[in-house]
Amino acid sequence: MKADFLKYQAQTTPHPLSMEVQRAEGSYIYDTSGKRYLDFVAGVSACSLGHQHPRVKKAIKTQLDKYLHVMVYGEYAQSPAVQLTKLLAQHLPDPLESTYLVNSGTEAIDGAIKLARRATGRTEIIAALDAYHGNSYGALSLMSNKERTAPFRPMIGDVSFIKFNCDRYLERITVKTAGVVLETIQGGAGFVVPTNGFLNKVKKRCEEVGALLILDEIQPGMGRTGKLFGFEHYDVTPDILVTGKGLGGGMPIGAFTASHAMMTLLSDNPKLGHITTFGGHPVIAAAALATLREITESNLMADALKKEKLIRSLLIHPLIKEIRGSGLMLALMTPSAHIASDIVLRCQDEGLILFWLLFETRAVRITPPLTISEDEIREGCATILDVLNYVVED
Repeated sequence: MKADFLKYQAQTTPHPLSMEVQRAEGSYIYDTSGKRYLDFVAGVSACSLGHQHPRVKKAIKTQLDKYLHVMVYGEYAQSPAVQLTKLLAQHLPDPLESTYLVNSGTEAIDGAIKLARRATGRTEIIAALDAYHGNSYGALSLMSNKERTAPFRPMIGDVSFIKFNCDRYLERITVKTAGVVLETIQGGAGFVVPTNGFLNKVKKRCEEVGALLILDEIQPGMGRTGKLFGFEHYDVTPDILVTGKGLGGGMPIGAFTASHAMMTLLSDNPKLGHITTFGGHPVIAAAALATLREITESNLMADALKKEKLIRSLLIHPLIKEIRGSGLMLALMTPSAHIASDIVLRCQDEGLILFWLLFETRAVRITPPLTISEDEIREGCATILDVLNYVVED
């Protein structure tokens, strides 16, 4: 299978990890030889309830017996999508009440950019340096890393950048700005959390000049930080909220949410201001609804903070310079990119799945399922410490 994978399936890097997956369940993935791997990545924060969660599986199977795709998004009322968007509204502060369901986080970012420009009549979009919002042209245009964008230029126009957590850049948000797009916690940059009321200051500046604040919760959302959405930790409410990844419980989904009045702007002048064939797909919406219900009806969010404390208490080693992030969105900071890469690769050999971050090459990602047990955390952390001791010997 590996040979065919490399020959026939388009790749994202020259050297993919190439594990041949047979099955996955709970916090573990099994390869075709039967080897078991403890999953400390959860599909890059997507499998919020682990693998094959019973509630999600049941919702998928129940919907499979009713209907699959029946019509392009927004024309027919379909129960899974209606229930999902209603439940999201019930767990969001005003005025976030109307949700547009799409197929991925990057599509949701594109939709949010379009909505901000449509609502304000302005064109400038401001993003943060070292941000990552996806790889469609709209989302990619919000990336400051020229090495990654140069081969695909030109990007969409009228995009500029500010530095995350740096107040002196706020004056760049002006009456020409349609929207400011920020990750609530910067992911690819190294799980950088907002400090000194930065998000509040951005929101205040947006209000002063009539711009919209768009918060990207694709990674920190769905309980990963101990609250349903990361912005709840910082006493700020975005004008447009973007979600994805963990909302689907392992199924592909994205969404952007705003006030009902703002969202109606995409339905007229012109009609079909945003359109998708498979957004709100009934099977995927059913999985997302089950995921959202499980997260909000259980102790998973409170437990995420307890599990964070456990991880921080266990992972003490001279090669761990810092642990960044919040809840179960954590990054081990090592002295060098070489050491970080060595940890990821050696841990996979030892049956533990870790991963890298996009821009901060010294970081090692730890984003396990919210359902991971304390015993599994201890098992994984012990493996990391063993590997770190081996790296020291090198």
